[in-house]
Amino acid sequence: MVVTHLALELRFQGKKLRGFTCKLTRSAHGFLPESSWVIAAQVLLPYLVSGLGMVAAGILMDIVQHWEVFTEISEVFILVPALVGLKGNLEMTLASRLSTAVQATVVGFLAAVAAVVLGGLTRGRVDVIQAAILCASSVTTAFIAALSLGLVMVAVIIGSRKVGINPDNVATPIAASLGDLITLSLLAGVSSFFFCYRDMWYLPPVVCGLLLLLIPAWVIIACRSPPVREVLRSGWQPVILAMSISSIGGLILDKTVSNPDFEGMAVLTPVINGVGGNLVAIQASRMSTYLHYWSVPGALPFKMSGNCPGPCATFCSSDVNSKSARVLVIFVVPGHLLFLYTIHLLQGGHIAMTPTFVICYLSAALLQVVILLYVARLVVSWLWQRGLDPDNFSIPYLTALGDLLGTGFLALSFRLILMFGSTGTGV
Repeated sequence: MVVTHLALELRFQGKKLRGFTCKLTRSAHGFLPESSWVIAAQVLLPYLVSGLGMVAAGILMDIVQHWEVFTEISEVFILVPALVGLKGNLEMTLASRLSTAVQATVVGFLAAVAAVVLGGLTRGRVDVIQAAILCASSVTTAFIAALSLGLVMVAVIIGSRKVGINPDNVATPIAASLGDLITLSLLAGVSSFFFCYRDMWYLPPVVCGLLLLLIPAWVIIACRSPPVREVLRSGWQPVILAMSISSIGGLILDKTVSNPDFEGMAVLTPVINGVGGNLVAIQASRMSTYLHYWSVPGALPFKMSGNCPGPCATFCSSDVNSKSARVLVIFVVPGHLLFLYTIHLLQGGHIAMTPTFVICYLSAALLQVVILLYVARLVVSWLWQRGLDPDNFSIPYLTALGDLLGTGFLALSFRLILMFGSTGTGV
């Protein structure tokens, strides 16, 4: 992705440096086909680090779910997947920090509107004060998280290239490991602040209005860079649609997290959603880099051309994308076992890791990742054939789908355990 955006910058400057770009791609990524061991070695550490970061985020969410603002304004839970996903959708596509600030402010506001609407539909009413708190919390959290995580992304990408590691393999998981924890912390702290001062009814609208008024300034500054101007012009559809999909997952979380029969949803949701989103983001990023190297937008390479690929072509063929998909699938079960064990140790038995629970959870996680990787193959190819850059469009769709599938499959797992009369979740 780094090379893609650098090449985009060069093309916008009118320099015909295709040969230089290819040489840069080869040196930056070593685009001689990577072996499965190389892919696994580069992905393993960031995967584990990001997973442990999401474990920390899950434990944090398990704590803050009992805070007064979360119990009184349960729609805050609807914001969680949308804002955490927004963080990933903006930072993983490597937009600039100022462009990200524009999109984060607008989409954060839209996420709050979606939460208010969904909450109003389920409750049958809308509380104006609570709606204002939701909007101010969402916009403030999205804005601060986007700016801070943009700096993290720049540091990770530069560091990866300096040590000769493929940024596609490490950037998105590391950003996500910090992003989930930072975003959830900000959301909990900011929403609690506005809730504590809810008697000052004018405070949330003023803060929200000030951040929205800053948008024209960010637009003017961001538009000075032609590539960023293009991202700012065409990058709205994926993040807004992704926010909408994630909000549905947030609605599922809102309806299950307070149910004693679903004890453990709060701590496990960030983990299953984050792991699935990170793995599919790596695959989408690698496929996009592969397409940029071997072809031009609108035409698929010969190995990827033909009819709609089936699951066997996605996971069992000999091409490099299938090889990386197999490696990522192999990581799912041992990784989640490690994360579950870590949660069990830190929670002190809060979740009883019975065989029934572990099997249901691992099945949900594995099914989620397999579906995501297959959809990634279809989505990236479809976008490329239509001349769209998968770096800018595919990751928001895929990570949002990961949030929806992860939350849905996790809720289904708890439901199945209850149906079979198991006490595996400690209930």
